[in-house]
Amino acid sequence: MSQESQPLSGVVDVSIPSVARMYDYYLGGKDNYAVDREACGELDKVVPSTQVLAINNRRFLQRAVRWLAQEHGVRQFIDHGSGLPTQDNVHQVAQAVNPDSRVVYVDNDPIVLAHGRALLEENENTAVIQADMRDTDGIFSSPEVVGLIDREQPVAALFVSVLHCITDEDDPGALLRRVADKLPSGSFLVVCQLVSEDKATRDFVTEFMRVSTQDQWGRVRREHELAAYLDGFEILEPGLVEVSTWKPDGNIGPKQATMEWIEYGGVVRIN
Repeated sequence: MSQESQPLSGVVDVSIPSVARMYDYYLGGKDNYAVDREACGELDKVVPSTQVLAINNRRFLQRAVRWLAQEHGVRQFIDHGSGLPTQDNVHQVAQAVNPDSRVVYVDNDPIVLAHGRALLEENENTAVIQADMRDTDGIFSSPEVVGLIDREQPVAALFVSVLHCITDEDDPGALLRRVADKLPSGSFLVVCQLVSEDKATRDFVTEFMRVSTQDQWGRVRREHELAAYLDGFEILEPGLVEVSTWKPDGNIGPKQATMEWIEYGGVVRIN
């Protein structure tokens, strides 16, 4: 069965790890359970760089949003597979540049919906919806997106550390093109995913996460595969890179002690 055919549930299943809650744990959050922490512990035995990788990925997201808001005047963001709220979320970064910035968070984890709505209940320019990020038509026709996002003006669609959750069958590249087709010229995609040039690492992590999350996982890929997904888009400088090196600022993040896998990506413009 395709993940897309599985109905979304409002019940938080604490018997299997959640990618969103594992990410929360790596970032030092409290919205995770023993099953998530145990999965992280097992993952760390083979890929010990994962927590540093997660921190640097989060900082990449923040830099990209700030740069798009400051340098390109982007005032609208749709964050696909947003994960749990943490510090310096997309709306906080964007609205620090311009208070009128509008943000829609999208995630299929019910705990994200609950925590997100509690956080955003007094922020009229921000919304969170529970949806499968592959359901492009459903997302763009949702009341939240229709009400907040002006599709005549540039939009930044974020796919930060989520494409590896999508199977080859569901075609991450096709997903990016579907979203791009919904957006006006001058919009942007912010994209990164977990990659490794080491086959043993790719195979272990892919199988471990597939089994642990009961098939809520796609595949750790190689750098050239992400580049292929973005073929035909204008990739902005500095290109596709390990994300801690994408337009680094004074807030220097930790360095990975080992490089068995990395977050790899960048920003593209839709012309």
